[in-house]
Amino acid sequence: MNRFAFMIHPLEVADVARKFPVARWLPEALVERAIRFLPPVKTSYITGVKSSYAETEGWFISCPLTTRHMLTLPEDYVLKKIIDTGRLAEKLGAQVLGLGAMTSVVGDGGITVARHLDIGVTTGNSLTVATAVDGTKAAARMMEIDLTRAQVAVIGATGSIGAICAQLLAREVGHLTLVARNQERLRDLAARIQRDTGLAASITADLKAAIHQADVIITVTSAMEAIIEPEDLKAGALVCDVARPRDVSRRVAELRDDVLVIEGGVMEAPGPADFHFNFGYPPGLCLACMAETMVLALEGRLDDYSLGRELRLEQVEEISALAAKHGFKLAGLRSFERPVTGEQIEAVKTRARRDGSPGA
Repeated sequence: MNRFAFMIHPLEVADVARKFPVARWLPEALVERAIRFLPPVKTSYITGVKSSYAETEGWFISCPLTTRHMLTLPEDYVLKKIIDTGRLAEKLGAQVLGLGAMTSVVGDGGITVARHLDIGVTTGNSLTVATAVDGTKAAARMMEIDLTRAQVAVIGATGSIGAICAQLLAREVGHLTLVARNQERLRDLAARIQRDTGLAASITADLKAAIHQADVIITVTSAMEAIIEPEDLKAGALVCDVARPRDVSRRVAELRDDVLVIEGGVMEAPGPADFHFNFGYPPGLCLACMAETMVLALEGRLDDYSLGRELRLEQVEEISALAAKHGFKLAGLRSFERPVTGEQIEAVKTRARRDGSPGA
């Protein structure tokens, strides 16, 4: 049996209490200062991941840095912490390691981390892309949004996930806007899309304007705080939030009952999989980046996989096929960690029609 490890970290100080309950009684500033000096932690042992072809077990291992740490501390310091956590995976017996949340973003997208370890490393980004796009298309059908007519935007389009999401969507949509800060990289991506698909995508750094005009949004930035607020969205908009931490403010769920926000890349693992740790999802559900790590272990693909700032479409298609082979599947639509029902979608559509249907 091949074994894996998946690296997590506290997205915010409150997450520390998931492993250390005493933290909820301490001042947040104190906890955040203290945890950066902790060693890597074995969080839980994962069991029961079994397909028709193989089975695997593994570990959640935690890098003791928050999102704020990852974005504000010196890059060399953060990378050393991530590498040290990877070495814990090696000691435990893992043969392939997945980098979760910000651990896959710092530095060069896992390349330096992989160079310092003797086991396979993946960011899980290839399967994340596949499930985000599939989930968005499924939600658009349920919302009765015609992607050939709708205004579609990819936020964070020059990142490794955003760029491939844009390339996949460009095959099917009629109007695509690419949003990021680096205009040169945006122009290069738009040129590639036009060359490969014939679609002339728009580019902009004006985040708020792009969001306000869009019927469908895939957002996947590395922002530390939410970048999409209730007032930014048009009635009937569909947002697929792939980012961790989230790009969409929880206030959207509280104040906008005429838009649909879904989580990108949530999958059901074959099993019965038991993660023995509450990381915010019901039993058996996991993020696609975690699923990619498990798929590689099940398939015996123990070399490096989704690394660097540029993914390949062929790799996205390959890992999607392997996930299906081993019984991983989309876990239905979820919004802010809760399942989305058909009745809820119908209610969103009804309320959105007060101001006109999306994609019309």
